[in-house]
Amino acid sequence: MTEATETTLSGAEGITWNLSDLYLNLEDPQIEKDFKDAFSKAKSFEEKYRGKINSETITPTFLLKAVKELESISEQTGKLISYAYLMFATDTSNPKHGAFLQSIQEKTTEIRKHLMFFELEWIALPDEIANHLLEDEALSRYSHFLQTERRYKPHKLNEPEEKILDEKANTGSRAFMRLFDEVINNIRFKVKLDGRIKHLSEAETLALLYDTDRNKRKAGAIGLTKGLKENAHVLTYIFNILVQDHTSNDRLRSFTDPMASRHLDNEIDKPTVDALMTSCEKNFDMVEKYYNLKKRLLGLKKFHDYDRYSPIFPERKTIGYKESKKIVLEAFGLLSPRMAEIAKEFFDNSWIDAELRSGKRGGAFSHSTVPSVHPYVFLNYTGRLRDVMTLAHELGHGIHQYLSRKQGYFQCHTPLTTAETASVFGEMLVFHTLKESEKDPKTRLSLLCSKLEDIFATVFRQVVLTRFEEKLHHARRNEGELTSSRINELWIEANKPMFGDSVELTKDYAWWWMYIPHFIHSPFYCYAYSFGELLVIALYQKYQNERNLFVPRYIELLSSGGSDAPEKLLARVGVDITDPNFWQGGLDLLREMVNEAVALVDELRN
Repeated sequence: MTEATETTLSGAEGITWNLSDLYLNLEDPQIEKDFKDAFSKAKSFEEKYRGKINSETITPTFLLKAVKELESISEQTGKLISYAYLMFATDTSNPKHGAFLQSIQEKTTEIRKHLMFFELEWIALPDEIANHLLEDEALSRYSHFLQTERRYKPHKLNEPEEKILDEKANTGSRAFMRLFDEVINNIRFKVKLDGRIKHLSEAETLALLYDTDRNKRKAGAIGLTKGLKENAHVLTYIFNILVQDHTSNDRLRSFTDPMASRHLDNEIDKPTVDALMTSCEKNFDMVEKYYNLKKRLLGLKKFHDYDRYSPIFPERKTIGYKESKKIVLEAFGLLSPRMAEIAKEFFDNSWIDAELRSGKRGGAFSHSTVPSVHPYVFLNYTGRLRDVMTLAHELGHGIHQYLSRKQGYFQCHTPLTTAETASVFGEMLVFHTLKESEKDPKTRLSLLCSKLEDIFATVFRQVVLTRFEEKLHHARRNEGELTSSRINELWIEANKPMFGDSVELTKDYAWWWMYIPHFIHSPFYCYAYSFGELLVIALYQKYQNERNLFVPRYIELLSSGGSDAPEKLLARVGVDITDPNFWQGGLDLLREMVNEAVALVDELRN
């Protein structure tokens, strides 16, 4: 426990997950047994099927048998990787955890060497033969998986080259990702509070930006910047290396645009993403309007970047973890008792890690692990209202992942564009439950402002982050290795349009690109948040209009996982993401929320 949490308890102390459903501990003999078993099965798989997939005589029955065996081996290795990743996230400062993660990555690479031929033979199969196979009912369960694999045909190399790239990634991109995590999560940010210096984790430092005390917000911002600047040399180098690695992969795989590979993974086309981002940018004025309103509410002459997340009115010091659990379960239960039942399992079975700890990774996530086990939720719970929303968000992910397990390892995961559906919907349920039960105009305004700021961060800021990534990748390609100051310029350039004249970006803010993990682990992930938020606004409107008619279709959407293309799955609940007006419809509803906030302010003044 760090210095800050000794005096501010959130109720999440001692809330750690039990990973024994995966493995007992790092010394569990089952780990080595599973690796040896998977390796043996992979070698056997290669001996049995090599040269027989890309064949004119292949039958649906034979292909189905191969896919089932491949899925089983892949799930076994996925379980090993999941455990290693979750252990590392719990304490990135523990060298045993880092060494274990590296070991598992290397071992699973050895397994994949014997499996890689399958995908390459399958995509090399002539279209007429492949299409004939896919029309057979025997392969219906795996048809989307097999169709999706073939979309990568123009971007795959030959087998020896693919094996080299996969193996070298362990000492290349994957190694630099791990280094980033270890550096960021082990910085102790020096923050001056109450006249003395406190050494805080990233999560504790960022939490100060949400404090009602402006001096604390400013101190948090100064401490965050100082810690990042002290590590700027290594962090800037990591960014440069991984952006250049992305460039190399694009060149080798014939992707002409830095975002193209992400679009392919997300099963979405460039025009749809462009329409989404452009629509958001055309509505930046509502962000400026809101922050000008907030500046007046807070009575500030100058509204700085570290003021953005200040509560409108002082909130309770903490919302205890138990109370947070009650709020979320009740909100989920109003939509569907089944959703509440699943969420309750996470609490009852210790599938959640929520306490603040030294060395623990910052942020929050839900990790699906494998269909034969269950998801795990990861939080850094500090007791703020936003932590209640984060709990709802990650449990939404967890429920989605839990329900989609029936699709099997190859089709349980959704593209990033629809991966945020249940998580954002979970937040929306909690927000509306709290707002509709609240009679006090001040508290209603506070809730509404908090939600608006979350939505701005999810819709508009994620577009800004994506634009920054575009600028970063293009600059690295055109200018060579970039200095910290050059990346700072790109960051400010991307951020300014969203705020207009409402927020003054300090010199400190220019350094804050350094701590965002999505840039490192999942390039161009961020636009999926914008997609997900606007999609959920539309889905929530449908829920309010249709109620009980909507719920079973929504549960079925979550249960479908990645078994079909996003536009087809969403069409089943009445959403057409190919409609050019779709995104603007969500933004119009968001603008109504901004106007509601203005009206509440007028009501309070009168």
